[in-house]
This record gives sequence, C-alpha cells and structure tokens, in this order.
Amino acid sequence: MPQVRIVAKNFMDMVAALPAMKLDKLYESTFICEAVLRYLPPLAKKYALQMLFIESPVTAKSMEEWVLPEAFSKHRVAIDRLLQLRVFLEIGDRKKEASYKMNPTFQRSMQKYLVQGGTLPREPMPLSVTNRLPTLEDLEAYANKQWECFLLQLINSSQAERLTNFSTSMIKVFQRGILSSRENEAPRLTENGFQFLLMDTNAQLWYIIREYITSSEDRGVDPTDLISFLLELSFHTLGEAYSMNSLTDVQSKAIKDLADLGLVKLQQGRKESWFIPTKLVTNLSVSLSDSSSRKQGFVMVETNFRIYAYSTLKLHSEILKLFSRIEYQLPNLIVGAITKESLYAAFENGITAEQIISFLKQNAHPRVAERVPAVPENVTDQIRLWETDRNRIEMILSHLYEDFPSKEVFEAASDYARELGGLLWEDSKKMRLIVNGELHQQMRDFLRRPK
Repeated sequence: MPQVRIVAKNFMDMVAALPAMKLDKLYESTFICEAVLRYLPPLAKKYALQMLFIESPVTAKSMEEWVLPEAFSKHRVAIDRLLQLRVFLEIGDRKKEASYKMNPTFQRSMQKYLVQGGTLPREPMPLSVTNRLPTLEDLEAYANKQWECFLLQLINSSQAERLTNFSTSMIKVFQRGILSSRENEAPRLTENGFQFLLMDTNAQLWYIIREYITSSEDRGVDPTDLISFLLELSFHTLGEAYSMNSLTDVQSKAIKDLADLGLVKLQQGRKESWFIPTKLVTNLSVSLSDSSSRKQGFVMVETNFRIYAYSTLKLHSEILKLFSRIEYQLPNLIVGAITKESLYAAFENGITAEQIISFLKQNAHPRVAERVPAVPENVTDQIRLWETDRNRIEMILSHLYEDFPSKEVFEAASDYARELGGLLWEDSKKMRLIVNGELHQQMRDFLRRPK
C-alpha cells in the first residue's frame, strides 16, 4: 500500500527551486547572499570564497585538483549544491570541457558586503520609545506557547473554533496542507497533518513556511518578496524592537501572520507599534540538519511497550494519543502503552512506523537518549512488524465479468486478459472473470468485437 509522505524543505531548497531570473533578483540583497553562504556545506563555502574575486571561468578539471582524491565525493556534493543555488554557473566551451563561473549578481553583492559591510533596512527602536521589552526567556516562552497552541488546535478538533485567532490567509494554508474541512463540519487532520505532528519543531516550521510561501501567489504576493523578507528577518537581533512603520504593505501583512505562529511578538505603544523577533524567526536561515535548537526529550519507552512522558504540556499528551493508549496522567507525567490497536489506528491515519520510531528517538528523555538504542529494539521491531502485517493485503481496482454467451467467448476473454497480464481470478465452471480495472476499456473493446 503506497504511503503518503510530506517533506519539509528548508529555505535554501526553496531558493534553489526558484526560476533563474527570480533567483538572480534575490541575490541583489547582500543578506540573501550571506544566508546562502551560511547554509552551504563547508567545502562549498570554501569554493565560493575562493571564486569571489575571480572573474574568469575555472575548468572543472582544475577545481578537482583543489581537493585530495579521497574527498572527491564531498567535492561533487559541494559543486552540485553551488550549481543548484546558481552561486556557480556552468559554462561549456568548444572542447566540451565544463567550466564554472560565479554568478555575477551573487559575486557583486558579496564583494560589496565584504568591503562595505551589511546594513539592515531598519534599526532597532530606542528604549525611550519602547520602554520595557520582554526578556529573552519571556520571549522564548511566548514563542513556544504560540507554536504549541497552534499544534494543539490541529490535533484537537473540539478546539477548532479557536482557529479564528489566526488570519484568514494562514487558515487557508493550514487547510491546504494539513487540515481538510467540509461544510458544517469542523476541520479535520489529513494524513499529512498526522505526519506533520510527529516532525520535530524545525521541520514543522519549515513545512508551514513553505506552504505559506507557495500559496503567496494566490494572494497576489510575489514569493521572492516573501523569501527575501523572511531571510532578512533572520538577521534581526533577537529580542530587539523594530518599528512597523518601516515595513511595506506586504511585509506588514506577513508579520501579522508570523506573529500568530510565534515567530515575532507584536506590541503597541502610545504612538507607534513594533515587532520583536523570537528565536523561531532568527533561526530561519539555519539548516534543517542543525539540531542545536531542538528541545530536550521527554519520552522513555520500556521493553514492555509502556511509555513514560515527563511533561506538563497537553500538546505532548495529544501527540502520544496518535499512536499509543494513554492510561493515566499526573501533573508532570503521562503514562501510556503502545498497543496493536493504537498503532493500527495510527497507520489508518497515514502515520508510518518509521515516523513513530523517529519521534520516539528524537524526543527520548536525556536519561535514555545516550543509550544505544534509545528505544528498545523489541519495540521498534514490533512496530515495524505490525505495519507490515497490516500492509500484506493490497487493494486493486478490478472488474467482474460474467454471463458469457458461450464457453468459447469466456475462454477467449480469459486468454486475452492473461496475455495482457491483468487476469486476477477465474471460475471456469460458472464462467466468471476478475480483471485488473486498468484493462477494463480494452476488455470491453475485445468483447464487443464481432466473433
């Protein structure tokens, strides 16, 4: 049975997918160039800096000599990534020998950045205007609360009416990728939605931002403008206040949507309003592979399939309910068990065994996180076995053919279906056939031919 999977890409994967013209437009911003350079693998960064002041193309063979033979695989990865992001442009000559040249727009922006430095289009507001700003601890608590509130609403359909706290544009994004709704019915999680909840926070953030940007054209907003603004936000100082008056109309609308998710905090003064970046937005230009921002784990799994989750958050309880049976809950402890029935319910909702195992490993309590394996092998093996057991039967669309006028017609139809490789079952005595549904039109044409 095919599995539905969702992929959370980070900003640079989105940037690489942009058309060449829009990508070159993005590279006019020094901050975009710095974000791209920051993201590149170490060897790719080295190549980009080496080529920064070289105007003429460098042959691929010459660049291969920059590394030792044992590092050639890393060399290929670096070159491929530079080409995907159009930091390097591939040039062919008459001898059909590939050469690489740095993207002129990227090159100019980075040269300017190195020589003159980068300046944000807006400066932090003075404390005399903003008075007392929230501490970094308060800001992180606010961001976590907003994000957890958002996730909790996705899980618990009884709280669906609270989605009105979010702007219309964001609700449409959620429904498009994670929620499905019908008339007179509360929004429900799709298969993608269940999978989304088991991702780590970084991956969830990238998925939401990707959906938000992808749907921007429907709202009359250029995706490159949003990408540029969001990457620009990642260079703002955490905890500082920035005036809303410095934003364009598109940026003002986007900042309100981001505040709903906890990426920024909005505050209103007597005369002015401002936004304060949180850790979620300042980490936007960090690669998905960077695990430094991941939270401390809270789940312990025993060999008897019991789960102990040391958490006070209702969100964690609701997530565990997706694939386990909660037995009882104390103020700071959730106790449950992984059962065949609870896993079958999870599989029915589109969650895979690997996603469940990955969630348990990523959120393993510090006491067991260093243990190898963090989740007992008998538990992970059984989860996979139950998934395999459920997927042993495959559903195939098919058609039943019966009431043949004669034995000869039946046998001819049977032979024809067998030749096409679509015969699934036959009963010679009662002259009945079951054929793969994809061949229905061909079977109809065959049976209608004059005999």
